[in-house]
Amino acid sequence: MNKQIRQLAAVITGQNTSDGVGVKLKRIVSQQQQNAFDPFILLDEFGSDEPGDYIGGFPDHPHRGFETVTYMLAGAMLHRDHMGNEGHLRAGDVQWMTAAHGIIHSEMPEQENGLLHGFQLWINLPAKEKMNPPHYQEFAAAKIPQVELAEGGYIKVIAGDYVAETQTISGPVTGVSTRPLYFDVLLSPQQQLDIPIDVQHTVLIYVYHGELAVGATDKVLKAGQLGQLISGDNIRLATQAQSAQFLVLAALPLQEPVVQSGPFVMNSREEIEQAFRDYRDGVLTR
Repeated sequence: MNKQIRQLAAVITGQNTSDGVGVKLKRIVSQQQQNAFDPFILLDEFGSDEPGDYIGGFPDHPHRGFETVTYMLAGAMLHRDHMGNEGHLRAGDVQWMTAAHGIIHSEMPEQENGLLHGFQLWINLPAKEKMNPPHYQEFAAAKIPQVELAEGGYIKVIAGDYVAETQTISGPVTGVSTRPLYFDVLLSPQQQLDIPIDVQHTVLIYVYHGELAVGATDKVLKAGQLGQLISGDNIRLATQAQSAQFLVLAALPLQEPVVQSGPFVMNSREEIEQAFRDYRDGVLTR
């Protein structure tokens, strides 16, 4: 059967901004896109070796109705929440936090100098799961499978399955209803990679180093750019004169109404207003 190669439908260039207490970051997917990347709600890349750009961190703040995925490339981040949970994220580690009914947490750098670099992704939850109890999946770098490619480079399989010719490699993240795929990929110069993909999934490619040709027409994404791909059952990615590092993100769209206000993502304005009341009244997490 012939593969239907996905082509680029849209290219988004990340915008420099800040969040938390003055943390400088690049916002790639945001509320302004109005759920164009269902079920993906937000994607930020934070990265600097200037402590003043990140030292303020993200003090206590609430979430309800979605999942946050924090993936560290360099540096260290300390996570604490209202339940007394504590997590130390270091280079290569992943935290998959299902906020659901409600979490109040902080994310603070565990360093005063050096490079801090990573990503935070927000994935919507279906309406039937938004008020479930919160929970975590946390994985150290050593628990994330790394597939070495024959021509150089690698694929780190954080979530979903990478279907190779002779085997299927599964990421450690389980039990997520949107069936997400989250790969961190390095390709050497002059290398091509095909990734089988569910035709129903929303697919995004974010390049954070180098340049990457996407699809059969060789349209190029540059560092700091995100590409949305149209329907198909295969992703074709290739480098030219230089290597590339990028994220491959895919998930099943929910096709539900989305109302977002700051840290809350629900299905109606009434539910958003209830979330703010619950937070104000101290019952968001009960």
